[in-house]
Amino acid sequence: MVRLLVKGLSKQYKGNKKKKKELALKNINLDLDLNGIFTLIGRNGAGKTTFIRILATELSPTRGEVFLDGIDVINDPKLIRNKIAVIPQEAALIPWMTPKENIYSYLLWRGLSLSEAKNRTKEVLSRFKLQKYADKLPRKLSGGTKRKVLVALAISSGAEILFLDEPTTGLDPMSRRELWKILSELKKQHLIILTTHYLEEAEELSDYISIMDRGRVLKTGTIDDLRTAVGYQYAIKIFGKVKGITGIKGKVIRKEDGTIQVFSDEKSANNLAGRLIKKGIKFSTNPTSLEDIFYMFIGDINKGAENEN
Repeated sequence: MVRLLVKGLSKQYKGNKKKKKELALKNINLDLDLNGIFTLIGRNGAGKTTFIRILATELSPTRGEVFLDGIDVINDPKLIRNKIAVIPQEAALIPWMTPKENIYSYLLWRGLSLSEAKNRTKEVLSRFKLQKYADKLPRKLSGGTKRKVLVALAISSGAEILFLDEPTTGLDPMSRRELWKILSELKKQHLIILTTHYLEEAEELSDYISIMDRGRVLKTGTIDDLRTAVGYQYAIKIFGKVKGITGIKGKVIRKEDGTIQVFSDEKSANNLAGRLIKKGIKFSTNPTSLEDIFYMFIGDINKGAENEN
C-alpha cells in the first residue's frame, strides 16, 4: 500500500489572482492508502491534469502539502522521482528513433549504465511482445503500438509508481482493450495513478476513483463506495409503458427512447423487480454504473427526474 496524503492543495495560474473561481485546484484534502489503479475522472477543466502533474513533481502548487509514500513531494521532489515514471497526456515517441532507441535513451537519461540500459530494453520489449516493432520508426507504428511502447518505456525504469495521463485517448476500441489488459497486469506490481475521460475504462480498471469537478474532489472511493454514497446501488431499466406500478422508490428518469431508468437501493430494487415480473413488464437490473454515478455527482442526471423518495 502507498499512502497519499494531501493537505489544502490549491493551484492558481498566473493572471487569475483576482478570480478565485478560476483556481485550477481548490483546497483538496485526501488521506488514502492506495494500491492497484487510482483514477481521476472529471470534465475538461476539472483539474485532473494539474493534480497529477503536482503529484508527479512536474508542477508546484500555489499552496498546500503533498506526501506520497511518506515523501514530501513539494519540498523533496528528488526523493520521489526515483520511485515514479510519468507518461504525460501529450507524450510521444521521438520520431527519428525506433522503440528500442527510445527506451534505451530514456534509461540512460535516468542514469542507468550502458549495459543495464541495454538489458532492460531487451527485457521490456520482450515482456510487451514488441520485438517485431523494435527497429521500426514511430511513423510506421499504429497508435495502439505507440502507446504500448510508451508504457513499456515507463515500466523499464523499474518505477514503483506510474503516472498515466489519459493513456488511451485516441485509440480505437481494440487497441484500448489491449492496453486495459496490460494495465490490469501491471497494477499487481505497481501503483498506477491515471486520468481518463472514458468512464467505462475507469470502472473496468480502477481500484479507487476520485470524481473531480471545477478544481475540487467531490468523492473518492471504490466503485461500491461511490454507489453507497449516491444511495442507489442498482439501476433498473424498464422497457415500454409502466401500467399499474405506483409508488416507485428512488430516482426515476424517463428517457427519449421511451425507456424508464430507476435508480434504487437493494431492497427497493428487489421489490420493484418482483412487481414488474408479476405484471409481465420487460426490464433489466444492473449495479449502478460509474457513468450514472458521475452524472449524479455532477448534477446533469437530475434533468428529467420525476421523484426521489
